[in-house]
Amino acid sequence: MIYQGFASVYDELMSHAPYDKWTEWIEASLPEKGRILDLACGTGEISIRLAEKGFEVTGIDLSEEMLSYAQQKVPAKQPILFLQQDMREITGFEGQFDAVAICCDSLNYLKTKNDVMNTFKSVFQVLKPDGILLFDVHSPYKITEVFPGSTFADQDEDISYIWQSFAGSEELSAIHDMTFFVWNGEAYDRFDETHEQRTFRVDEYEEMLAGCGFQLHKVTADFTDSAPSPYSERLFFKAQKSKTIVY
Repeated sequence: MIYQGFASVYDELMSHAPYDKWTEWIEASLPEKGRILDLACGTGEISIRLAEKGFEVTGIDLSEEMLSYAQQKVPAKQPILFLQQDMREITGFEGQFDAVAICCDSLNYLKTKNDVMNTFKSVFQVLKPDGILLFDVHSPYKITEVFPGSTFADQDEDISYIWQSFAGSEELSAIHDMTFFVWNGEAYDRFDETHEQRTFRVDEYEEMLAGCGFQLHKVTADFTDSAPSPYSERLFFKAQKSKTIVY
């Protein structure tokens, strides 16, 4: 479970995240505003924006705590179904979605190819024929050159954090050690978390997608419509469900 114990302050910690850009990318990547699954939806920031754009949205996340806060933020006029499930084992929606989006490098928390492929297989099952899969990941350059040895920090009256990153033991992986101090009205509560992320090369993602019944249509970088460069930090994938599955 990610950010266990303080989902209530997650939105404040992520206040500068480019949720609007993710939403714009999703909208521009789809031919129409149909039924979409926001997979690994967290506290629902992108789900809510998609609903405001006219999509019929379902949000799934592994964290019950995150989903509780997501549900509290949903306007009554824009109902969103939020469910706790593992992205590798989505159940109850076979063939129901026009599109599935996995944003905010959530796929990088899966540490093996088997886990990634199980997620792609799971997504394949819930998509309609010709349905679209959209996801973004950290690039190999970011994992190997930007994260290792980096320290990120921020401080204000209510929340402060120190985030240190190191190279992981697996190929193209990174470890993030995070310490947060959250003001409770009388003193600061301390939270310590360690996150591990792993990415793969574009050709490896393409191979995994093909093996799970998807055709890769497009890879872009850093919230642009441009192809990745050797120094791109975030990669965006658009794939389409094929007629038959081949795994």
